[in-house]
Amino acid sequence: MWVQAVKREEGPLFKVTKCTYICSAHFEEGDVFLTPGGLKRVRKDAVPCHFAWANRSSRRKSPYARATERLGSDVREIAENGEEVEMAAAVPAVSDHDYDARPPAGAMDAALRRIDELEAAVRRLSLVQQPKLRRFCVSDEDFRYYTRFPSERIFSLFWQAIEPSASSLVYWSKAQRMGVDAVSEATPSPQRKLPIIDEYFMYSLRTAVGLKEKVLADMFGVSVSTVSRVIITWANYLYLILGSMPIWMTRDQVRRWMPPKFKVYCPHVRVIVDCTELRCETPTALTLHSETYSTYKSHTTFKGLVGVSPSGAVTFVSKLYTGAISDKEITKQSGFIGLLEQGDGVMADKGFLIEPLLETVGASLIIPPFKHRAQFSREETERTQAIARLVERVIRRIKEYHIFDSTLPLTLSGSINQIWTNCCVLVNFQGPMELG
Repeated sequence: MWVQAVKREEGPLFKVTKCTYICSAHFEEGDVFLTPGGLKRVRKDAVPCHFAWANRSSRRKSPYARATERLGSDVREIAENGEEVEMAAAVPAVSDHDYDARPPAGAMDAALRRIDELEAAVRRLSLVQQPKLRRFCVSDEDFRYYTRFPSERIFSLFWQAIEPSASSLVYWSKAQRMGVDAVSEATPSPQRKLPIIDEYFMYSLRTAVGLKEKVLADMFGVSVSTVSRVIITWANYLYLILGSMPIWMTRDQVRRWMPPKFKVYCPHVRVIVDCTELRCETPTALTLHSETYSTYKSHTTFKGLVGVSPSGAVTFVSKLYTGAISDKEITKQSGFIGLLEQGDGVMADKGFLIEPLLETVGASLIIPPFKHRAQFSREETERTQAIARLVERVIRRIKEYHIFDSTLPLTLSGSINQIWTNCCVLVNFQGPMELG
């Protein structure tokens, strides 16, 4: 009856629900009452009738309405007799809410298109305002996967440390145009297309997750050249920041944090060293091909030297060399020998022929199993093997940066040293390496 009274047919554009209301002014005065809580209610059998199109004469009026009509007629009679009358209050007119209005042709389609445009604008604003890192990294597990930091707290501490200087970054392309001497006086690159934290997140996705530049370009809504520029910029920036950290531990620091197993079996070890190789694309030039070809991997590679303290921290990282270089030569060229002191013990695999180099500074080479007893028990053998495998486990952590999973393109040769060093140093933020 209410639907018929307001002249609205239920359909796609109008549906009666619990949220459908009719103004109380459309009901008879006696049909509306106030509840103790101050809410307006109507009688159960009340039907709205006061509309511009309604024929009020077809419905019996309430006593109040009839009295108001009689009062109106009396006032008109008095006025005709020439007497002055002042009305105490006027009966309010019931305005028409236009319930039976219909939108003009095409208006609904235009409204729907406008709604779509506004929703798209809201989505764009939401993407700009909310960094992608906050959308992808919600839990500690997410941070471990996308950034290789063990938790959100560790990542936040790292970000708070670098954010002030990162905000003044100059893109690598701009730095090249200006020259090295002018970069220190340059203003930060204006109109960044991404929040500064998303630039770092992009770098992490490239190195920690191993996503390709085209995928990152589609993901962040930028060009591939922008992705390349951001990756190179952050690789060099982090190389500068992390490279300034004194990761080489003093002899006292090594002893203070040395695990009990080392104190028992090899108390004089200051560092454990090993080399690792990363596959790279094959150069077309025959000379470069022969220099990068590794007989151990049967592939062209880059080769680096890593030093690990007995506590499991990375304390030395060499730059990358071509794969054909020997372990002895890379140890010599990397500057590692110059860090040692007389009496230091260097642990290495039996194939690491660096003893003559160590003797020049008074250091000694320790090769497991350690020969200070005639025979080891089974338990002691397992412990010494766990000590010897420590550097291998650390290198495994480094290679969990998935950029190293696939063959490295030669286009990265200008920044691969920086990326390699950054990944090695950032391993130290993952927490101590427990001995098995």
